[in-house]
Amino acid sequence: MTHFISIHENSTKQINHILDVAFKLREQRSAGKANEPILAGKTLGVYFGKPSLRTRVSFEQAMNELGGHAIILGRNEVGIGERESEHDVIKVLNGMIHGLAARVFEHKVLTQLAEHATIPIINALSDYSHPCQALADVMTIIDEFGREDLNKRTVAYIGDGNNVALSLASICGKLGMRFVIASPPGFELDSSFVDRIMAQQPDMDFELTADPMRAVHDADVLYTDTWVSMGQEEEHEKRKLAFKGYQITQAMVDDAPEHAIVLHCLPAHRGWEITDEVMDGPRSRVFPEAHNRLHAQKGLLAVLMGGA
Repeated sequence: MTHFISIHENSTKQINHILDVAFKLREQRSAGKANEPILAGKTLGVYFGKPSLRTRVSFEQAMNELGGHAIILGRNEVGIGERESEHDVIKVLNGMIHGLAARVFEHKVLTQLAEHATIPIINALSDYSHPCQALADVMTIIDEFGREDLNKRTVAYIGDGNNVALSLASICGKLGMRFVIASPPGFELDSSFVDRIMAQQPDMDFELTADPMRAVHDADVLYTDTWVSMGQEEEHEKRKLAFKGYQITQAMVDDAPEHAIVLHCLPAHRGWEITDEVMDGPRSRVFPEAHNRLHAQKGLLAVLMGGA
């Protein structure tokens, strides 16, 4: 692996290897043992075109626990593609740090950085995909159901066909899980994204529907995300109206199998896409999922920058 920009650019073998390393590092941490400092002397730049609690803490803490160091780079001081071109920024960073995780609006910023990078580029979120979140999601699913029979599991995503949905669909395809997405008309996954996933995984069980209750009926995992992402604030009222009926409620959870769990990538707009009753209920694994961002990031960094 050279970069980690989207799930579909990585093989099933590569994804499983990252997960193997992540679980091993988490097991060591849980046993009270320090992880081997395989990133000692190495520095990761973490660029924020968009803010995030989980992205900052997980990457910075991951570098600390693996013996390395993180430098936080803000949009106001760096301005990739604004204050300086992607080409110029990465040409400077190539000679100073050992990796760059970037959280950006436009996915093309990442591809342009990667084109001229001699250091690993990690997608910490773009308008196209959120692959680091997908790794944490899968860790959480494995925690609940085990790894041996993932191909028997169904993930039902309720809501906007956005970057999170795309990465989740991609990783489900790579690992053999069934993926069902229920979105209101006009907010479905882009057909070109679906075509790309199906071209890579032609045997994948992939269903698109407008009926959220149908989606969750046989699901092992109920997943949702915000209806209004950063940069979509002007669509606030339009989206709130369009997504009426796509909220994960207790009634929806009750219609799913008894063993089904609920995931959300956060931040959540409680009372919109998910109710407090579900978010804080016994089927919710939202906060263990958030904690797994740290462990997934550690596995990824260990592989990309530490040769694990």
